[in-house]
Amino acid sequence: MDLLESCIDSSVVYDGRLLHVKKDTVRLPDGGTSIREYITHPGAVAVLALLDNGNLIMERQYRYAAGREFFEIPAGKIDRGEDTLLTGQRELLEETGYVATEWVHLTTTYPCIGYGDERIEYYLARGLSLQQRNLEEGEFLEIFELPLSEAIDWIRQGKINDSKTIVGIFWLEKHLTDWQV
Repeated sequence: MDLLESCIDSSVVYDGRLLHVKKDTVRLPDGGTSIREYITHPGAVAVLALLDNGNLIMERQYRYAAGREFFEIPAGKIDRGEDTLLTGQRELLEETGYVATEWVHLTTTYPCIGYGDERIEYYLARGLSLQQRNLEEGEFLEIFELPLSEAIDWIRQGKINDSKTIVGIFWLEKHLTDWQV
């Protein structure tokens, strides 16, 4: 069965600084039509920054949309035309002050396929050394170290409940135990 939907007409509902909302009329596989409303997003990179002592570099940050603080891995938006590895390197330095000598791409996920096109590229960063942090204007976050085993416990306890962080931590655990890299 061909499941492809094709765009007949497209309009921009909202054109923001980060997010763009579109409303498309699509041709369905059976020949009918329907409306698809969705958010376009430039994508993001999330970094599992692993120190030589086995601890992860984590962030505590207030997220306005959810109205609360979250414990997260470093992450940030991909700039137009930017290579995802460069995004990860830039975000790690800006948010945490760390640079890494070793980078491994772990996976790509699509967190909101029902209403958005955002993708998140996950990287493992090792060989970390502390440089100078350079947060973006209006960005406030606290950096701390957390052992991987404790991060997994925090997920079980509901203390870590940001989906990109959960996915990243589970991928890192799998990478380190099954693939012995």
